[in-house]
Amino acid sequence: MTTAASGVNTKVARVIRAYDLDGMGANLEAAWTGASGERTSLRDLADEFNEAVLRAALDEAGASSLSVDVSSTYEAIRGDSGSSATRARRRLEREGVDVDEVSGDFVTHQAIHTYLTQEREASLPDASEDIAKRKVETVEKLQGRMSAVAESALTALANADELDRADYDVLIDVRAVCQNCGTDAPVSELIRQGGCGCASDPTSDDEV
Repeated sequence: MTTAASGVNTKVARVIRAYDLDGMGANLEAAWTGASGERTSLRDLADEFNEAVLRAALDEAGASSLSVDVSSTYEAIRGDSGSSATRARRRLEREGVDVDEVSGDFVTHQAIHTYLTQEREASLPDASEDIAKRKVETVEKLQGRMSAVAESALTALANADELDRADYDVLIDVRAVCQNCGTDAPVSELIRQGGCGCASDPTSDDEV
């Protein structure tokens, strides 16, 4: 029985606890609301959640992480019919997974929505919120990832003696150039400023 202190009653919450999917709730919320970048649909979140459940069941059964392709196996057993589904079920059974139990723990996109809105009291950003701010955040996060990838590549090459050293400063500068006035500015700065301003200049070529 659910206690008042835990406040946990939705299927998604129960499955998270049953499979020890620590951090899954926060990840679902961040992906749905767009806090971690572009928003992920409820249907895609349900698929990701169910694959995590299947992966956890395989881990609990002691199956090798390389012995079963989780994504393709999930797609097969979700179809619930045909030769591919039969083969997938038999493979999982050989690995010691109770397929009926695991598939019974799969959730729908509606269940994900119920969990996020009722369990975590999450909501989507208001359509009137500053879209420019969110786009700037997305661009800057991508720049950060590019920088991390480049730094990792330099370190790996230096360790393999394919590069003289690893301590280079990596600069990722995504810029936009106006074809009308020639303004050259970082994309993030351009978005924050609302453009280069030449469109409102009465002396620009477009106004002649």
